[in-house]
Amino acid sequence: MFVKNRTAGGAGGSADGPADLPLDQVRTLLAVVDEGTFDAAAAALHLTPSAVSQRVKALEQRTGRVLLLRTKPVRATESGEVLVRLARQVAQLERDAYTELGLTAAGEATRVPVAVNADSLATWFLAALTRVPEELRLFFELRCEDEDHTAALLRGGLVTAAVTSSSDPVPGCSVRALGRMRYLPVASGAFVARHLTGDLRDALATAPVVTFDRRDDLQDGFVRGLGNEAGASRTGRHFVPSSEAFAEAVAAGLGWGLVPEVQAGPLLRAGRLVHLAPGRAVDVPLYWQQWRLDFPALATVTEAVLAAAAGALRS
Repeated sequence: MFVKNRTAGGAGGSADGPADLPLDQVRTLLAVVDEGTFDAAAAALHLTPSAVSQRVKALEQRTGRVLLLRTKPVRATESGEVLVRLARQVAQLERDAYTELGLTAAGEATRVPVAVNADSLATWFLAALTRVPEELRLFFELRCEDEDHTAALLRGGLVTAAVTSSSDPVPGCSVRALGRMRYLPVASGAFVARHLTGDLRDALATAPVVTFDRRDDLQDGFVRGLGNEAGASRTGRHFVPSSEAFAEAVAAGLGWGLVPEVQAGPLLRAGRLVHLAPGRAVDVPLYWQQWRLDFPALATVTEAVLAAAAGALRS
């Protein structure tokens, strides 16, 4: 299944072709990464720590690359991530084959790990999952991460699919456009009266601002788009790592922020928020990246996600 032309020499293959990758060694590498230590992987695999170490070293010799960083917890190198992803994909293919052959327990559920950004999760993504027929017995393991960083979970093989902001496919994955999530610059009326009475471009650079976390650059980008290269305030920042709480924090007057249009709309109509720059918004394109493998569970989820996104996002 892996690579043909196994060579006697081992480390880097030969002129006849690359060395094959023994499945037991690849699975052992995955166990070490998942468990975090060689000892824990040994316990999970019912092996001795020495045997686990020997398998990993043998795999490193075959590939001619360092595959693990011996830290606590152990982390895969870039080359190691390639093999970890391969191991997870092989495991998924095996599960599907067993299911088709009738070798799994009746009604056994299928786990589908997916990475999704918080704003999508809070606004439209759960509706996508409800489109999946219940009789398929798919159970979702959602990993919440910023849309700029969900691709890293795909790259490491930790999820089978992800909502990302990148149109560049992760190796071994396909990409489909979902649409654009629109964000509106808003604040409470009382906050505007206190902090935003002057020129908006300068006022936003000094007024308290709500951001999701320290990697959230959306508010800074908006201010720079107005012509102020300073970006949003660097000192007056509230970090609110929850989509629902973020919108409430802005409505409560803690600071201004960019709130998804679908969340901002009801608050604007209720008078709890004010649009700071009518006619201006920030559109973030979203993409669905998934393993380039043909297994039924992922195909079903993909169809549901694409349908839900078509109804919720801007084209």
